[in-house]
Amino acid sequence: MLAVDTNVLVRLLARDDLKQAQAADQFVAKGAWVSHLVLAETLWVLDAVYERSAPQLMAALDLLLAHESLALQDADTVRAALDHFRAKPALGFSDCLVLEIARKAGHMPLGTFDRGLAKLEGTKRL
Repeated sequence: MLAVDTNVLVRLLARDDLKQAQAADQFVAKGAWVSHLVLAETLWVLDAVYERSAPQLMAALDLLLAHESLALQDADTVRAALDHFRAKPALGFSDCLVLEIARKAGHMPLGTFDRGLAKLEGTKRL
């Protein structure tokens, strides 16, 4: 299976460059894998550069999870992170993903200085 970089995933979602969006569509048409890192970077770009709101970021994640040609690394972990993000958008998706990756790997609790993140099950505020 092919894999995609952040800029390909951004083009698939932002559709701000028609030529690149079409090239991205063609590249992933037969199936492509999206790593956690690429997913986190993509959400950061959509937030910081494209100024997307938390609900728009959630919708983008929903689209990616349902995409017929994309396979997200540990989609169940991404879904669990999205659930936390929906409940507490101020945390940011990346923090939620870090928690769920640690949970799946069995490395709990997740130590954090972040007061908001520390309120989630499986964390320990330092």
